[in-house]
Amino acid sequence: MSFFGFGQSVEVEILLNDAESRKRAEHKTEDGKKEKYFLFYDGETVSGKVSLALKNPNKRLEHQGIKIEFIGQIELYYDRGNHHEFVSLVKDLARPGEISQSQAFDFEFTHVEKPYESYTGQNVKLRYFLRATISRRLNDVVKEMDIVVHTLSTYPELNSSIKMEVGIEDCLHIEFEYNKSKYHLKDVIVGKIYFLLVRIKIKHMEIDIIKRETTGTGPNVYHENDTIAKYEIMDGAPVRGESIPIRLFLAGYELTPTMRDINKKFSVRYYLNLVLIDEEERRYFKQQEVVLWRKGDIVRKSMSHQAAIASQRFEGTTSLGECPPHTQGKTDPYPDPTQHLPSPCPWPQGTMMTSMGLNEEQKEFQKVAFDFAAQEMAPNMAEWDQKELFPVDVMRKAAQLGFGGIYVQTDVGGSGLSRLDTAVIFEALATGCTSTTAYISIHKKWE
Repeated sequence: MSFFGFGQSVEVEILLNDAESRKRAEHKTEDGKKEKYFLFYDGETVSGKVSLALKNPNKRLEHQGIKIEFIGQIELYYDRGNHHEFVSLVKDLARPGEISQSQAFDFEFTHVEKPYESYTGQNVKLRYFLRATISRRLNDVVKEMDIVVHTLSTYPELNSSIKMEVGIEDCLHIEFEYNKSKYHLKDVIVGKIYFLLVRIKIKHMEIDIIKRETTGTGPNVYHENDTIAKYEIMDGAPVRGESIPIRLFLAGYELTPTMRDINKKFSVRYYLNLVLIDEEERRYFKQQEVVLWRKGDIVRKSMSHQAAIASQRFEGTTSLGECPPHTQGKTDPYPDPTQHLPSPCPWPQGTMMTSMGLNEEQKEFQKVAFDFAAQEMAPNMAEWDQKELFPVDVMRKAAQLGFGGIYVQTDVGGSGLSRLDTAVIFEALATGCTSTTAYISIHKKWE
């Protein structure tokens, strides 16, 4: 940006330190176009330089101070100009004075809290941006750079199926079921529709994905419904006792995570709308809310919390090269499968819990896998063997952490890890139950 005054002009540019390696994400602008912005996550540090390039090297630029801000704000379109800031961080780069030559100022906002996902809707916009300001007596010189924030979630602990009925007395009785109530943005909605009573002539049936944006409060509440997708289930008349499967892939649609009461300004919710149309063009429908969330990679983004739990579990309780007290003195470093121990020794005596030569990311993989093995597998291993149980629920939990499609690329739902990463993970999982780990390893890739 250029500023002209007193014969001097300056170009201001904001440069991120990791611009070459940082991922970019497409985001819809207010005019409906898509542009790519640098992608950040909650808790990440934002650092870089503010570069000032003077156009006239023989003249000085007087200023009243230079600063950089990191801002998160919500703007309601019906109340333009009144921005609601929920994040506001400021760094002073220079005191009032003069600049006689082009120069750059370093800045760093450490572990910035970014609680909400970037969003551009029909009546509201939530944005994050950096703003560099050179204060002048007449007009300030301002440069802004937008970034995009994605909020990542872990698999919900409770994710019950949805079962509902649609009925018209003595005419129609339908039961339908969806396998879950919470779906990540690349998930697949699986379900079935059962026709228990059909005495009207249905010619068409579809499922719609509806996004409902709610803005404002009190009397100034605005609702905007947008049909994101229409999925035709059936074209023709069903008969009593017929069952129709549903399989709807979400990856191809423009969806955001569910947002509820964001800073008490707006909400974004999603609904599955079952629509039936009879031969007289009468419409029957049933609507059910579902929760959408953004899935993170196995550990690159969303497993740091799990790693912290693992660290707390092992730190301070066991020295490197030793086993926990309840296993000391045993010749076999792994627990007897016929005995129920509170927690097995997750590594052989005389070895270190964390292997030498691993990078920080691989150590984090290892910690998460150790913690999962100790919490979910080891306490149940003896019971599985004695009762000949196949622990499907635990294997699903492992898959939810990303321990399933480890070699599969992230854009199709996998973890996109290397063979060394895989070896680190399964070595740690095997400390909880070797046979269960073997079954999990079968699904590490697509053959």
